[in-house]
Amino acid sequence: MHDMTTNDLHEPSLPAATESSGRRNPFTVGRIVAVTAAFSLMVGIIAGPIIANNHTQAADPTGTAEHTVTVSGTGDVSVAPDVADVMLGVSVTKPTVKDARDAAATSMTAVLAAVKKDGVADKDITTVNLNLSPVYDYSSNGSTPHLTGYQYSNTIKVTVRDLTKVPSVVDDATAAGVTTIQGISFRLDKPKTVEAQARLLAMTDARAKADALASAAGVSIKGVASISEVTVSSPIYYASAGVADKAASVATPVQAGTTDIVIQVTVSYLIG
Repeated sequence: MHDMTTNDLHEPSLPAATESSGRRNPFTVGRIVAVTAAFSLMVGIIAGPIIANNHTQAADPTGTAEHTVTVSGTGDVSVAPDVADVMLGVSVTKPTVKDARDAAATSMTAVLAAVKKDGVADKDITTVNLNLSPVYDYSSNGSTPHLTGYQYSNTIKVTVRDLTKVPSVVDDATAAGVTTIQGISFRLDKPKTVEAQARLLAMTDARAKADALASAAGVSIKGVASISEVTVSSPIYYASAGVADKAASVATPVQAGTTDIVIQVTVSYLIG
């Protein structure tokens, strides 16, 4: 019997990858392309859901989207003010800068002495404006305006902490040389306590609105997502006024009115 050689046990060999001429076998190239495409498809099928899931978790770590309702609330508390800020000014016009400055300085020095006599402390007097400007005569039609002098103005803000002294401060400053009263305002010196009251009212108002909306939608309030606040102080202002006759014997009437402290909040509530 014929003995089988080692070569006889080998399985039939696949076609060579290349022909003797060096050209790539089309059959082998097609198999490589097909296997590569199949492998890429498999990787996409496996990795796609994993990547998508990671993006979802990054956007929402809890795995569930939060539902909110956002409302605004307002708290308003009206109180009697305890401080007045009065704007007092001296304005003088003279032929020269030196004369205008000297005259304004003399008048303002007298005004400061008068308000201090009425109990206003140094720390409650602030210079808010100094202004020097030329004055021209424009009366001649068609001719160039000519310089006639200089106007020097000095304005101070006087904080009066005893409101009963406001009429005296105004009248005594006027008698001392004030030429303009540029307004008066009333406010609270320490508004934090009143602001706290207004804040509670604002939050109560916001919660009532949120409860009504949630009830209408068939859901309930679960918590708070965010809160923002705006404080609005509404002092009473009196506009600028001319100066009364220095010889007047009747005190200037001053009414303090009320000051409104308003807190506005915007709250986003979690619902479910």
